[in-house]
Amino acid sequence: MTLKERITEDMKAAMRASEKERLLTIRMVQAAIKQREVDERVVLDDAQVIAVLEKMVKQRRESVAQFEQGGRQDLADREKAEIALLQAYLPAQLSDAEIDALIKEAIAATGTTSVKDMGKVMGAVKAKAAGRADMGAVSARIKAALSA
Repeated sequence: MTLKERITEDMKAAMRASEKERLLTIRMVQAAIKQREVDERVVLDDAQVIAVLEKMVKQRRESVAQFEQGGRQDLADREKAEIALLQAYLPAQLSDAEIDALIKEAIAATGTTSVKDMGKVMGAVKAKAAGRADMGAVSARIKAALSA
């Protein structure tokens, strides 16, 4: 079963169970996927659907920070609930130790010694960690590793 099919099945289950918030979020996911398919005139595979989901999670994390700064905890909690539902469709996240190991491996493979060549390391890590780690946090870890 593809990821898109799984999302559709979950939508049907949410309809049957009358889970309004879950249904609303799943429909939003489907709309984002359909929009990208229409814009690019392609049928998205699982990797592309994961990219759409990652983008949605990133947007919601930014919203949570803004809502918490603005003192709107109710809206922040709603966004957090959406993040939890979206992350259920993403692959399991890498642990900090796994991320550090990938960074060390990429630094050794590329022969990078300074922060100037951070892009090479980032590219190598991104290929292996896409969808399984927050690339913003990974970038900060790479910078710290190269600065040390």
